[in-house]
Amino acid sequence: MKKYRILVSLLLLSSFIGVNTKAMPVMDIPEVIMTGVPFEISVSEFDQERVCEYQLLIDQAIYQPAQCNAGILSFEFLSIEDRSNNQLSLLIGDQEISTKELNVLWGWMSIMPPLISILVALFFRSVIPALFLGIWIGSFSILGFKISVLWQSFLDVIAKYVKQALANPDHAAIIIFSLMIGGLVGIISRNGGMLGIVNALKGFTTSAKRGQLITSTLGLTIFFDDYANTLVVGNTMRKVTDRLKISRAKLAFLVDATAAPVACIALITTWVGYQIGMIDVSVNQIDAINQSAYSIYLNSILYSFYPIFMLVFVFTIAGSGRDFSTMYDYEVAARQGNDRSIQEASAGYTNESESKQLEAKDPERARAVNAFLPILVFIISVISGLFVTGEGDNIQDIIGSADAYQALLWGSLIGVMTAFLLSVSQGLMSLEETVQSWYEGVKFMIFAIIVLILAWSLGQTTELLQTAQYLVSILGEFLPVAYVPTIIFILAAATAFATGTSWGTMGIFYPIVIPLAWQVLFINGVADVEHMHIIYSSVACVLCGAVWGDHCSPISDTTIMSSMASGCNHIDHVATQFPYAMIVGSIALLLGTIPTGYGWSPFLMIPLGVLMIFSVIFLFGKRID
Repeated sequence: MKKYRILVSLLLLSSFIGVNTKAMPVMDIPEVIMTGVPFEISVSEFDQERVCEYQLLIDQAIYQPAQCNAGILSFEFLSIEDRSNNQLSLLIGDQEISTKELNVLWGWMSIMPPLISILVALFFRSVIPALFLGIWIGSFSILGFKISVLWQSFLDVIAKYVKQALANPDHAAIIIFSLMIGGLVGIISRNGGMLGIVNALKGFTTSAKRGQLITSTLGLTIFFDDYANTLVVGNTMRKVTDRLKISRAKLAFLVDATAAPVACIALITTWVGYQIGMIDVSVNQIDAINQSAYSIYLNSILYSFYPIFMLVFVFTIAGSGRDFSTMYDYEVAARQGNDRSIQEASAGYTNESESKQLEAKDPERARAVNAFLPILVFIISVISGLFVTGEGDNIQDIIGSADAYQALLWGSLIGVMTAFLLSVSQGLMSLEETVQSWYEGVKFMIFAIIVLILAWSLGQTTELLQTAQYLVSILGEFLPVAYVPTIIFILAAATAFATGTSWGTMGIFYPIVIPLAWQVLFINGVADVEHMHIIYSSVACVLCGAVWGDHCSPISDTTIMSSMASGCNHIDHVATQFPYAMIVGSIALLLGTIPTGYGWSPFLMIPLGVLMIFSVIFLFGKRID
């Protein structure tokens, strides 16, 4: 009987606790709260009859609910100024019904992950360790910035943040797409398709002007990958430009100055997936922006002034036969048969394996159709996929609402299979050789994939630590809206110059740029559709600054590859390209980014910038006979 009474008592007590637990309000609290940075807390499962009596007590301040929607109490614009004030109490009238301890960090800690990533990248000139360390610092901060969690924060880099980055379905789609495109480049290089395109254009090279124009045109033709562009065009056109007495420095410039600019603004390239993935990290942090990452990328192209102006500059220089600054001296010497920029083979090709992997297996059977057809099928498939998965009354709405990841995956698979069938059916390669060529192409993308995954992981930490919100809290009142894109351009350019990688720079900046720009707009009371041009321009300026820094940096991978593939002395390539990049970058800022920040239309500024490029070349450039 005694046991029975005890059992009944336990059941009654359990029932009582269960009823009361169910009745207790549930608070949704941010994982991390930064001092001085506004945050929100929502409360659910509260007593609807006493909704007007609920209050929050934080840091000796009492807050009333801002709104009640769908059974949710929302407390907005909360703030804590001292890390020691980490207690939160939920009140009904004067009665405390729930207390929580908050994970409060000093606001300046939110900038530590990206700041340390940048500084380490600058000092050691290596992006992967820099990103990894940034993630670790972010993880360490999120867990409370205490020595006791140092080891756990290190383990969480892989066990939590990298795993979550890979588990995201959209991230997985970007990785697969990038690998497939790399494999496509490997197949059409090995089956002779790339060489066939080059050979089809070489017949037009009868003068120095034509030789430069054909080289530049090839740079546009192989638009889908900057590495493939650099290695193929440089190695193939070197003999042609030597015959026409064009300096190796000029060849390296034409190769380098078309590779990244066309790859970053063309609609279907190996850069697109990377950029969309990075933009998506930022967009997901802002509920007010309902555009897809792909739609934002498309809108940002009009604000990508540096790549656009650089391509115009390249073709104007090539077609006019004019040069200035140090490039003029090298070109004059080359015409006289004394090309000072030629790099001896023994020193200039320290890594020939990269070039050999993109050489045609049988140059005698090189046919342009074997590259042109897979690329064309790939492009058509992606565009078709966008229309199939999108909805709307016009093209912009359809593409904006389309499942870009799905379309890119479909297109890459169909393009690769087309290249497979062409290679095997013509006997250009066996099935095993074709697979191996695909694999060789995939290997070229591995570094980019690693950087991408780490950048996604860093983005998670900066989102939790509210990095953008903190920067705005200390800079927002002093940061003019119109100059946000310009500042982003300068910071990205400086980072890319010092680190030598545009992709690494994008990986560091993209996760915080859109939230930062949006918060500045919000503080200034202009966070609306009419000011989306600031967002588009900010996205473009990360890319533009990264490419500019990449062009000017002597440690840039594409700059080194351009020198190598062109057989040019590397220092000569840097010295001759730097003045050109500075001129174009200045025009891009003064007649592009700054005016459009004030609301001027890019449709007006692009023609003005092009006119300025023409004027500079024809005023300061000299003909080379």
